[in-house]
This record gives sequence, structure tokens and C-alpha cells, in this order.
Amino acid sequence: MAVLADARPAGGWLAPVDLSPYAAGNTGIPFVTTWDSGSEGPHLAILALTHGNEVCGAHALDHLFKAGLRPRQGRLTLAFANIAAHATYDPRRPVASRYLDEDFNRVWSPASLDGDITTRELQRARALRPLLDNVDHLLDLHSMQTPSPPLALAGTTPKGVALCRRLGAPAHVIVDAGHADGVRLRDYAGFGDPASGKSAVLVECGQHEDPASRAVAIDASYRFLRAFDAVDAATAAPWLRDTTPQRVVTVTDAVTVCTTNFRFTRDYLGMEVVPQAGTPIAIDGDVAIHTPYDHCVLVMPSRRQRPGQTAVRFGRFTD
Repeated sequence: MAVLADARPAGGWLAPVDLSPYAAGNTGIPFVTTWDSGSEGPHLAILALTHGNEVCGAHALDHLFKAGLRPRQGRLTLAFANIAAHATYDPRRPVASRYLDEDFNRVWSPASLDGDITTRELQRARALRPLLDNVDHLLDLHSMQTPSPPLALAGTTPKGVALCRRLGAPAHVIVDAGHADGVRLRDYAGFGDPASGKSAVLVECGQHEDPASRAVAIDASYRFLRAFDAVDAATAAPWLRDTTPQRVVTVTDAVTVCTTNFRFTRDYLGMEVVPQAGTPIAIDGDVAIHTPYDHCVLVMPSRRQRPGQTAVRFGRFTD
């Protein structure tokens, strides 16, 4: 099985932050804090550490706490999600702390949440569920294995794309249906229901531990808060990065690993555009994987090439 070892990004190494000041929270749920402005408005939530090794979101929340930020309308929740996995973080093998028993970002279906199975991730998800049921709009901060450009994962609903447009960044908006092996938090309940007024976006801020991902996560947080008028423009302005026009990439196919002998034909990083249909990009056992159409975009090629998991998504520009 071809799995690349953890590699330090060229820009250095983004160390975890000390989360002990935020452990108690104020909601009765450890590591979850909610502020109520006292004025009418939506309940916003920014989530970090959905995966225990993706520390850029924790840096963004740490920044918001230290800035003394409070919503000027509605409510704002800052939550550190998979704390148990993050507690095992080892800079020598950071990906090992992605989760403990199962991926926290694949458990958000009623079948999993209401089922008889109990894992450490499900315990935490069930503890967070009542709070998330009262959230109107969610920003879920992630990072990636490779130095791909930052991405906004919008889901398949028009409201998801509309939320990404309101943020104005990152430059690439990905319309995708998720994974075969479970439901993401972004798609949980009303967030993924086209008829609901709730919305959510997952932002991939860059490579794990790349210091640049911290700035992207902070930028995304302020853009999210500005989109719902939870902070004023002057507060957000110093932390906003330059933007380029957004492009929408619609995922048409997801390549699922079938064998333990999967390998890419080269070291794809993500968002490469393959000009010609039929170009081989991977081998799975004895089967060659080809691009299905011209100008095919390779979205988030994975280094975790295990049977049943998504190896890469094929997409096309649709804007």
C-alpha cells in the first residue's frame, strides 16, 4: 500500500497551541464556549480540530479568544471538537492523531449518532449534538495532507455555494457530495438539507502544520463572522488576506480505493488540471484509473490510500 510518510512543509512547522485555558468553556461541554450578544441574530459556530492533527483551526480560535472578540448580534460558539485525538498529538507523526477510533467527520448520520455502537468519536459527537442542533450557520476549519491551494467545500446545495460566495475566499469552491464511508458534519441535519435555512461550509486551509494555514483559518473566520454581521468591517480588516476571483469546481466522480496496492502515477498535490480525457493518473491493483473528460481537476488526492477510502475526486470548472 503506497502511503507517503508525514512530511514537513517547506514553510516550517505549525506547532499546536495550548488549549488548557479553554477546557472549561461555559456551556457545560468541555472546550466549548458560547457568547450571547443579547441582540437578535443567528447562532454562529466555528469549529476546530474536527481532526486532531489539523491545528490551524485551533490557532484561529485561540486568536479570537485572545482578541476578546464578542458577537455584536446573535450568538457565537467556538468549539474544539476531537480533543481526545488532539491530546495524542506527536510532532514526529502528527497524522496518527487524526482520530482515535473512527473519523469524527464521518459519524454525522442518524444511523451512527442514534446507533448502539460507541466509540470515542461518537461520544464526543453525541455530546456536541444538542448544541449543534441550535446552530444556524457553521464554519468547520480543516487542513490537508498536501500543499494544495485552500479550498471551500460547499456540499451540493445552492445555499452552500452561496455561503462560500458570501465569504469571498478561498478562491476554489468545491461542490461535492462527501465520502462513501460516512456523513460529514458540514452535511449534518439542517446544514445539508436544501429546504433548511441553516448552512455550513468546510474550509481546507492548506497543508497540515504549514504556518500559512493559520493565516487562512483566521481569514476564513473573520469572513464568516462578517458574512452575518457578527463583527464590524474595521475589526476584520487587519486579518483579511488578498483575494482572487472564486472558481467553482463541481465534483463528478470520486475514486474509491479498492485494493491494498493503490498508487498514483505521480505525486499529485491537488487542483491540477489534466488536459486530456483518458489520462492515467493512478493504478489500483491491476486496474488503471483514467480521467473521464478533458480539463479534469484533481481535487484533494489522498495519501491515506486504504480500501474503502476516497483516493481523489474528479471535478470540472462549472462557473
